[in-house]
Amino acid sequence: MTEKQNKAAAPKGPASTSKDPMHGMTLEMIIIQLEQQFGWEEMGRRIKIKCFTDDPSVSSSLKFLRRTPWARQKVEALYIRSQRPNKKV
Repeated sequence: MTEKQNKAAAPKGPASTSKDPMHGMTLEMIIIQLEQQFGWEEMGRRIKIKCFTDDPSVSSSLKFLRRTPWARQKVEALYIRSQRPNKKV
């Protein structure tokens, strides 16, 4: 095998072992995980948006969060905080 072939076959270092908690997560996956961890009521208490408090669902939350950057940032921040080990969320 040539050196060029070895480089191509070698696993990618930092890219495959990302320390970014958002790496590979879709917004839908984040909402589902937060709902399972906290429930809609607690999510609505932590982030005051109607899609979590008034007849909440994954689809209505996705629709709202995709159109509302400030709300999406809050949801992503809650997700990141919830992934920290041994930290109070």
